[in-house]
Amino acid sequence: MLQIYCSGPPYEIGYSHGLAASSQVVSGLSFYASLFQHQCHMNWSEVCDVAVKFLPFLESKHHDLVEEMRGVADGAGVPFASILAMNVRTEIAYGMFQSDGCTSLAWRSSDNTSSFLAQNWDWQHEQKSNLISLRIRQQNLDEERREQELPVIHMITEAGIIGKIGMNSAGVGVCLNAIRARGVKFNALPCHLALRRCMEAKSRDAAIELLEHHGVASACHILVADAEKEGMGLECSAHDIVKLIAEEGVVTHTNHYILPHDRDVEEHGTWKDSPLRLKRINEMIGLRKGAEQVPSTEDIRAMLRDEQGYPTSINRHETPTSTVATLFTIVMDLKEGNATVTLGRPTSIEETVELEPGKA
Repeated sequence: MLQIYCSGPPYEIGYSHGLAASSQVVSGLSFYASLFQHQCHMNWSEVCDVAVKFLPFLESKHHDLVEEMRGVADGAGVPFASILAMNVRTEIAYGMFQSDGCTSLAWRSSDNTSSFLAQNWDWQHEQKSNLISLRIRQQNLDEERREQELPVIHMITEAGIIGKIGMNSAGVGVCLNAIRARGVKFNALPCHLALRRCMEAKSRDAAIELLEHHGVASACHILVADAEKEGMGLECSAHDIVKLIAEEGVVTHTNHYILPHDRDVEEHGTWKDSPLRLKRINEMIGLRKGAEQVPSTEDIRAMLRDEQGYPTSINRHETPTSTVATLFTIVMDLKEGNATVTLGRPTSIEETVELEPGKA
């Protein structure tokens, strides 16, 4: 996996990202152009036309993110609208992709000596070669808070996308679950940019407050935790954000809404395996809690290797009709401030990458 370190103001960060990962960015654009054409019947020009509808809001409220995306585009030698489209791909599809099948969990021990955040990220195997490890040290350009240094971010993302799954040097981590529900709001944060903003926060509560203030543009579940506070799930839609509170230090999620939502929220079909994976991860955690077992990195990794319900299990494998499989597994130790990422299915590890946002 390509590992990139970026620092400086937003445009320079983006340019370094795009330059280092130019081949992966171009490959990813080709993948998404094909995917939108096949699953949404939209050509890439139409996709970009929808993406630019976010620009007025992003330019006015999140100009730094726009500048970083411009840098990515220039560094990779591709049009800015294409990079913007990748970063708002969830909103453009709004429920039409029949693909992501992720399982996530947050688990803090009852004595608060350990706090973990973890997930399997399932997606079409064509994108595996375009995954990158991205470490970002950014300048705070807010004139009123310039003396306050922003946390260092270390995440796993698809090349060209500036926010995804990872953690920061303040001990804040985020995971993502796709949810198929219609609706998009062009004056709110797109899912992947919402994840990025969470990783700029210095606490779980600050991340949640930010998302509640700006809103999230479409359906997804964002799981956020930090070293001191247990995880909280945020079931997002274009109409609302509903909080999923931890029970005995645990939050779990897959790919459907668990809680009631605004009456205007229309879930567009649930993956048949999503409730089964949720039930299974809860069963495994319940057994361990019943045995008064303290969570550990290896124990969480063992649960994410589970193949009950194979091939559409927590540890997902391709099927005759789908190329979706687990592409990486991440286990974040928020107390220690690091994470271990394994590329490929967790029973067939191809590579191991460490995330260390606090490392000098």
